[in-house]
Amino acid sequence: MSPLDYDFLCKLLKDQSGLALAGDKQYLVESRLLPLARKAGLASVTELVAKVRDGGDRLAVEVVHAMTTNESFFFRDKIPFDHFCDTIMPALLAARAGERRIRIWCAAAATGQEPYSLAICLREMKEKIAGWRIDILGTDLSTPVLEKAKAGLYTQFEVQRGLPIQMLVKYFAQVGEMWQIAADIRAMVQFRPLNLLNDFSHLGSFDLVFCRNVLIYFDQDTKVDVFSRIARITAPDGYLVLGAAETVVGLTDAFKPVPERRGLYAPAPRAIAPGLAARVAAMAPRVATLVAAK
Repeated sequence: MSPLDYDFLCKLLKDQSGLALAGDKQYLVESRLLPLARKAGLASVTELVAKVRDGGDRLAVEVVHAMTTNESFFFRDKIPFDHFCDTIMPALLAARAGERRIRIWCAAAATGQEPYSLAICLREMKEKIAGWRIDILGTDLSTPVLEKAKAGLYTQFEVQRGLPIQMLVKYFAQVGEMWQIAADIRAMVQFRPLNLLNDFSHLGSFDLVFCRNVLIYFDQDTKVDVFSRIARITAPDGYLVLGAAETVVGLTDAFKPVPERRGLYAPAPRAIAPGLAARVAAMAPRVATLVAAK
């Protein structure tokens, strides 16, 4: 693969997925794309790039899917799920006692282990949330991995990574050589394709956003933009959970770290816009007069 082909693929990946490849990742591109080239009946990655350059839109999508990392496993890193059970849910259950509804978004759901891990946590606290509506939405750029997530079918290797044996026995059934998560757990999660580079305001607001191990692949400007848009749809008393190698520090003032809770962030108090503040100040004397008149 020539340097020009590599540069073309870097721009394609950046534009389509936000993935920013360093200049020394050509070996990674070759290893990820050669199987795709052969599947398409092509002899090399060079021929694959030529097809994409000639307007192979379907192939371009497959290139992006092949290059984006879909690494995931149950209860990955453990600490975020401890925070979910010990800090996040108790706070949200107290704050939402009136409406008894909580919305959760897993913004890089991959093959579904993260949202299903949250669903299992919720099932383990079913007495506390009886009568509540708790929605979990899992999104990802790649449609093929979301199809796997919807099926909830995992290999022996996949269920052994992070999933306690008692939960495997309790919430999964063996199907041939695979393990399928219980239908009632699958029903707790909705999946849909979504590119984080695109507008996602139509999803509505969320009380909790898991956006773990995806922004690490973006450049700084893209991270800032995504943080800004996540902040707009996160409830003022909601939470954001990032991966262990990710942070908001130095990138946005929209979120602040929750003390002594690694990887957990809360929306910063939102300042009133200067124009709105001026209007509120101008109305104050009138309001005071009306109150006094009563």
